[in-house]
Amino acid sequence: MIKTDLLEKLNKEPKLSANAITVLKKRYLRKDESGNVVETPQGMFQRVAINIATAELKYGFESKYEEYAFKFYDMMVDLKFLPNSPTLMNAGKELQQLSACFVLPVEDSLDKIFESVKHTALIHKSGGGTGFSFSRLRPKDDVVKSTKGVSSGPVSFMSVFDSATETIKQGGTRRGANMGILRVDHPDIMEFIYAKQDKSKLTNFNLSVAVTEEFMEKVLKNEEYELKNPKTGKVVKKLNAKDVFDQMVKLAWEGGDPGIVFIDRINKFNPTPNEGEIESTNPCGEQPLLPYESCNLGSINLGKFVKNNDIDWDDLKYVIHTGVRFLDNVIDMNCYPIDEIDKMTKKNRKIGLGVMGFADMLALLDIPYDSDEAIGLAEKVMKFIQDEGRLASSELAKERGNFPNFEESIYPKLGYEYMRNATVTTIAPTGTISIISGCSSGVEPYFAIAFYRNVMDNNKLVEVNPIFKERAKKEGFFTKELMDKIANAGTLHDIKEIPSHIKKVFVTAHEIAPVWHVKMQAAFQKYTDNAVSKTVNFPNEATIDDVRDVYILAYKLGCKGITIYRDGSRDAQVINLGTREKSAKEEVVQEYHGVFKPRPRPKVLFGKTLEMMTGCGKLYVTINFDENNEPFEVFTSMGKAGGCAQSQCEAIGRLISLVFRLIKYILALFDVLRKFFPSGSKGPLPTTKYQLPLDVLSPCLIIEG
Repeated sequence: MIKTDLLEKLNKEPKLSANAITVLKKRYLRKDESGNVVETPQGMFQRVAINIATAELKYGFESKYEEYAFKFYDMMVDLKFLPNSPTLMNAGKELQQLSACFVLPVEDSLDKIFESVKHTALIHKSGGGTGFSFSRLRPKDDVVKSTKGVSSGPVSFMSVFDSATETIKQGGTRRGANMGILRVDHPDIMEFIYAKQDKSKLTNFNLSVAVTEEFMEKVLKNEEYELKNPKTGKVVKKLNAKDVFDQMVKLAWEGGDPGIVFIDRINKFNPTPNEGEIESTNPCGEQPLLPYESCNLGSINLGKFVKNNDIDWDDLKYVIHTGVRFLDNVIDMNCYPIDEIDKMTKKNRKIGLGVMGFADMLALLDIPYDSDEAIGLAEKVMKFIQDEGRLASSELAKERGNFPNFEESIYPKLGYEYMRNATVTTIAPTGTISIISGCSSGVEPYFAIAFYRNVMDNNKLVEVNPIFKERAKKEGFFTKELMDKIANAGTLHDIKEIPSHIKKVFVTAHEIAPVWHVKMQAAFQKYTDNAVSKTVNFPNEATIDDVRDVYILAYKLGCKGITIYRDGSRDAQVINLGTREKSAKEEVVQEYHGVFKPRPRPKVLFGKTLEMMTGCGKLYVTINFDENNEPFEVFTSMGKAGGCAQSQCEAIGRLISLVFRLIKYILALFDVLRKFFPSGSKGPLPTTKYQLPLDVLSPCLIIEG
């Protein structure tokens, strides 16, 4: 029972930014049936702390219930530690689903596939993300003995999962997210690699290729490797490993997918190998899991432990030990979406204690992200968290018992007598919880010193780095005009008013050479049980060779996976440099580089249909509009099929639709052309500095002023 005076004792007020409060009101705070917020941020922290501390009563520790309610509350309200979003959202509420991520099996039968689709819907409705390996499915066109038909293959079934995710809105709190993985030796690997080249397909999936040690060695030697039918084990063909690898690199350069997971390396560190091989990860790739496992994540805000230009190791140790206990309690307080997940999670009791605010820590210690000193600090801090985290788990096992699969795990062979959790550490991306904490995300560098962030219904949250702002005031170069200038530019690189030593420390992701991104990921991976969520950011002008070099380096440095993103390679991205909108002309120049691409069609559009009489009969014209209420596409029909009139109507409708989807770029092009050619000029048009293929429009284009 909750003591009546406990809420009154948990009275410390959280100090939150305006952006943090906005996010909390949108997604985390309790609402009534009308959607009105009826909970304060302080009330949320009280709710979560008391609920998670209730697990102490399950082990007969009544005296520790109130003690840990205080400890959990203070740790969260001081923004030194936050659990993953589902725990903040659901602890102490009716749903009580507290896990961020799950992995589901996809077996090679129609019944099992659609059972997994059902489980996916239940998980997404409860606020979780899902990971799948489709490697067990027979390849496309393989004969199905029971029906004498042929299989449609893994990529086809992925579309079913994608559609289910699109339908479920995760209880109105979190968007659906999936990880789709296919082994590199599956016969359908090339179709999988190209599955997201059409950006309108599989929009709810991240894709990663599970590459083996054998494959990577053959890539380096430029040799062939075998593709095997997973149903029969027979070799069906051979491909050149380097050619396949190059296609993965090319597609990742184009749009970020697919990433790579080094599946043999992941299983080398599988703590419970007798339970089976790990085949998939959660949606962001940092949590390899067995089928039906879930993981409960929480992150320590490293910037909070810098005091007097040093790290307060004692305070950090306290939060590590308290955080491990918090996350273990979450396992017992969790209400899992399906029974299989409940059983599997409690057999291994995996937790993932990670970090955020690492870039803040570096800035406060005056250490550039792209330096050997930063790499050394990453290893030192993460080794400390790993060692103390395992010690905390071991001490907890003396109180509560080892995780059930302990005797068959790797730990007895490593000399451990006690271990409560099969894994202890994970580096998560910490998207919204880093906004709540007011810190940099995960182990990433600053994306920008000032930027706008697109979150939830395209709301834009403008953020300026508070540590930089404080430093600017301290060193006497702070002015409102300068802050506006930085907010517009995003980086400090070309702003002459800022001292060079400040520019060196407050370096941003696109100013950091990709090799340093990979080195940093490898440094944290060295002392992390699970894996590290880290994106290697590339500028738009990066080459395919640049991406290839990073993939190879990640393999050589011991990473468990690698994800890259080249700026501007997708139509929408969560974080954008600067705070101003680009003009249509700039989008043509900077994003399209001379290639006109029609906007992708959203899943749902709304419009109206008009009826009009023509000499050939009734004509029906349907006009659909985009989210800005601008015309997006046109469908025309004569009301009867066949004949040239209907086909001509269809062709005209398609042509008009194409113009609608390209119109802002066409207008921007003419805006550019007006600068180079006077009214009425005609003839061949040269390619300009804007890299637009103007000669395609010549020689018959006449530009009217």
